[in-house]
Amino acid sequence: MKVVVNGREKTLKEGATLKDAVAGEKFAKDSVISVHLSTDKVTEVTNDFTIETTAGEMVLHLYDTPEAKLFRSITKDIKASNVRWANKELTAFGSFPTDIEPDATPGVYRRYECFFSLGGNDNHSTYLMVSKDNFTKAYGAGTGKIGKITVGRHLLNKVKEGQSIVDIRPVVSETSQDNVVITKDLSYPMADGYTVSTNILIKLRHDSPKSAEQILVVASKGYFNVSEGTGTFMGCKDDMDVDLDAEVCGVRDVGEVMVRNRGVGKGHILMYKERRQLSPELSTAGTVTRGMALVSRAKAGDIVSIETDPPRILSVGMTQKAGEEFLASFGIKQIRKGQTTDDAIIVDQGPEATMEALSKGEVETFGVPKDQVYRIAITTEDQDTIHYFKKVTGLSHKSIGQLKVQFSFPGSPMVTFYGDEARSQNLYPQDPFKKCKKGEIGVTNQSRPHHGLIGIRLQDSKQYGPTGEEGYGTNMVGNFLGDLAQMELLDDDEIIYITEAKL
Repeated sequence: MKVVVNGREKTLKEGATLKDAVAGEKFAKDSVISVHLSTDKVTEVTNDFTIETTAGEMVLHLYDTPEAKLFRSITKDIKASNVRWANKELTAFGSFPTDIEPDATPGVYRRYECFFSLGGNDNHSTYLMVSKDNFTKAYGAGTGKIGKITVGRHLLNKVKEGQSIVDIRPVVSETSQDNVVITKDLSYPMADGYTVSTNILIKLRHDSPKSAEQILVVASKGYFNVSEGTGTFMGCKDDMDVDLDAEVCGVRDVGEVMVRNRGVGKGHILMYKERRQLSPELSTAGTVTRGMALVSRAKAGDIVSIETDPPRILSVGMTQKAGEEFLASFGIKQIRKGQTTDDAIIVDQGPEATMEALSKGEVETFGVPKDQVYRIAITTEDQDTIHYFKKVTGLSHKSIGQLKVQFSFPGSPMVTFYGDEARSQNLYPQDPFKKCKKGEIGVTNQSRPHHGLIGIRLQDSKQYGPTGEEGYGTNMVGNFLGDLAQMELLDDDEIIYITEAKL
């Protein structure tokens, strides 16, 4: 039997299961997979209709009105209507018969709205009217409105008398919820003609580089945690403590991927199932090009696997040589800085954002000797403290983070590093330590004036923590696993590099 998996046709043996179908495909453990039960297109009529004219196509979005219901029922009669007249106010298509009762009440019409008109108060001569401006007037069919032209508005100034409507058809979705199963059960039986998606593929926009980078960062683990599965969008709130700018702002169309750029929930990723008006608080970051069934059906609490086009282009953590080869595979030139030898470890890349790197065509990679990247272990289970520490160091979005020395001198019992006062407002106190050991990492919590400060303890102490605070003012993070002797030799404002990985 033949099935299609992530856009590629596969031949399976009779009795094959979903496990056989997805062998070799990319998807995260426990993520949901969509299975179309047939290749027959089950169309779902939307509230959008394509009006094809001899001058081009327009899309009419229907309101929830009796006139909209009438329009649905008589599209065959309206089809083949001519442009009866076109002036600065209106374009009129017709005529065709209806059972509309004459009504001379004036209607208030907004630009691009559609409504019915009766020629000479005769419903045998009914017209489909499209307003080109705002006005109030009586047209014999009452005040009701059909809907509004949302796409192809420029055609209203192109169509001329004598041109005609070629076709009227509903805009349909080929992803009907009735013939799609969402499952994690790899024993699910396959049948000929099934279509399977193990992940969602997002084509990212180059003109929204920061919003695209937010998606790349969140997707770097291979999946999204679904925070909402509403009728309008699927949401992901995996990382909302980010700095973003307003970028491309457009209509939130089906399949568009948006990122909130300001306000509550900044960094929130939304994939749209229904068309909605533009919002300046949301930047358009990309478009779903595969796996729309997963967007449509995933529920809050589900895990969905994610791929992006392009993938994230970040060389941090690689050697200078490996970084050069990696960047070259995307057509990007490497400019080595710092330690430039092939075996030096890349600890910083500029620009860091993928879309900016692609646009520029070259990046600088800053290298240091391998022994200057120090391993740490995060041991606390306090998620707020972990979140803060990773955000400040950059470990939240790359494998090697940075700490800038705030205070150090030979023989000091600790070394401290700059934090982020604004981000540390929610560092609520942990249970106080009984003894702070040499090599332990901690931060000053919000109970103390210098909250957010980060430190490493260089001497054991029962009274003071890594930042010099007593137990109630200290939140423990983990352990420094590198050479502590090097921490005694640091200068103020020097930068050290840390990682949780084994290099």
